[in-house]
Amino acid sequence: MPEAPQRATRQHRRRLSPIWIVPLVAVLIGLWMLYDNLSGLGPTITLQMENAEGIEAGKTLIKTRNVEVGRVEDVTLSDDMSHTVITARMQPDTERMLNDDARFWVVKPRIDREGISGLGTVLSGAYIQLLPGHGDEPQRDFDVLDQPPVAPPDAPGIRINLVSQVGSSLSAGDPITYQGFTVGRVENTEFDPDEKEMRHRLYIQSPYDVLVTDTTRFWVSSGVDLRLNSQGFRVNIESMESLIGGGVTFGVPEDVEMGQPAESETTYQLFGNEESAREGTFDRYLDYVLLVDDTVRGLSHGDPVEYRGVRVGTVETVPWRFAAPQPNTLDRFAIPVLIRIEPQRFDNTLQDFDADEWRTRLQGMFENGLRATLKRGNLLTGALFVDLNFHDDPEPYEPLTFEGKKVFPTTTGSLAQIEEKVSNLLDKLNDVQIEPVLDSLNETLATTQNTMQQVNEIADSVDALLDDPATRELPGNLNKTLRQTRDTLDGFSPDSQGYRELNDTLSRLESLMRDLQPVARTLSEKPNALIFDSEDAPDPQPRAPRQ
Repeated sequence: MPEAPQRATRQHRRRLSPIWIVPLVAVLIGLWMLYDNLSGLGPTITLQMENAEGIEAGKTLIKTRNVEVGRVEDVTLSDDMSHTVITARMQPDTERMLNDDARFWVVKPRIDREGISGLGTVLSGAYIQLLPGHGDEPQRDFDVLDQPPVAPPDAPGIRINLVSQVGSSLSAGDPITYQGFTVGRVENTEFDPDEKEMRHRLYIQSPYDVLVTDTTRFWVSSGVDLRLNSQGFRVNIESMESLIGGGVTFGVPEDVEMGQPAESETTYQLFGNEESAREGTFDRYLDYVLLVDDTVRGLSHGDPVEYRGVRVGTVETVPWRFAAPQPNTLDRFAIPVLIRIEPQRFDNTLQDFDADEWRTRLQGMFENGLRATLKRGNLLTGALFVDLNFHDDPEPYEPLTFEGKKVFPTTTGSLAQIEEKVSNLLDKLNDVQIEPVLDSLNETLATTQNTMQQVNEIADSVDALLDDPATRELPGNLNKTLRQTRDTLDGFSPDSQGYRELNDTLSRLESLMRDLQPVARTLSEKPNALIFDSEDAPDPQPRAPRQ
């Protein structure tokens, strides 16, 4: 059966209506505006911090040098809810600030040793401060610091590291002083549990960074250093800032060269005090053990070992391995004390030395009488020190070892000798016969009592005599007699009538005596002249001169 012919159909093509041009243009404009808006936005960053105190989404700003550079968009908790995650949108052209060494921290009111800061945020609210980085690697995830950084990463100066085996109270922001002047700050501190030591990072600003050399020592400055040892009582007061919050002090020990300037990131040891820092210079030493027979009360770690007043070493441990077996040659149980002989104290430039040579020299001194004794360094505190000196008649030297270390020969100190003398004196006092002395003392006391009784009787007699009315009138009679005597003497004064009459009488008596002189001469020549007449001697006749 023939197929029926197909009927041709006429199709009409639909054309796009011009009305659709309007929404199409609107979509294109919207896409262009969206692209322009997105391309004009700055990068998005993520900040992690312990808590979001004072941070609000859409309000909290991010500033650098008090200029807005971003805004917080979202604040959420981390997946493990251990911290907060802050999403912030930065302004355009801030990519160059967001490097691996950029720093963020929250600015809010703070009170610290430097004063009060952030008071402007009381009204405006807290904001996040950005310290732009200068690294080569861009970064979008950051940890917000708890405290503002001490100095920018590119600040001129030097950054060094300190390690300490002893605990310290240092914290970020503590001052670093040199001779009492603040030259830097502690940037951060942390504890290394593996090494069991404290690590501190310090920043010392320019131009004081040249003071840090390879011979510099660092020690903790607690503000006040009180020390009471064999050398006496010592007080050292640092700056007021260190007195309040502590800090770190550094310097070069005396008699040590300044050395070469240190490089950045150099690691130093942090000592507990200045004395430990200075003693840390002597890192070459010889260990010896003292087997002491005297008491070691008052001897402690760090006490000096001196030779005639010059320090040559340090006491290390008291006692040292006290329970270890004693040498067989000893007939006593001595107390072991570990000391260090430090040759660098003789020559501070000595870095390397032959230990065997020094031990040989010391052994020769032992054979010549060098001995160690304990002496009292301070009578007030009772502190001891080890004194080295040569003795005339010491016990023969015998080389000994104790727990693998050489034994430094010792001799009994002056303290034991004094105790022995006191003991001997007490023994002599015990041997003294006390009863005869007491009997004699009793007799003396009885005699003294009788004497005192007689003295009392004499005193009573004197009192009775003084109480007699005649005795009381005696001073008045004596005064009357003295007045009469004075009146009598006044009558013989040169101007008185009696004196003139007496003078005339004496004159007449003198004239009479002159008249009686011939009679007295005659009687002297011829005693009977008063009875018999004397013949008158013929008158002398003149003679004619001879022819």
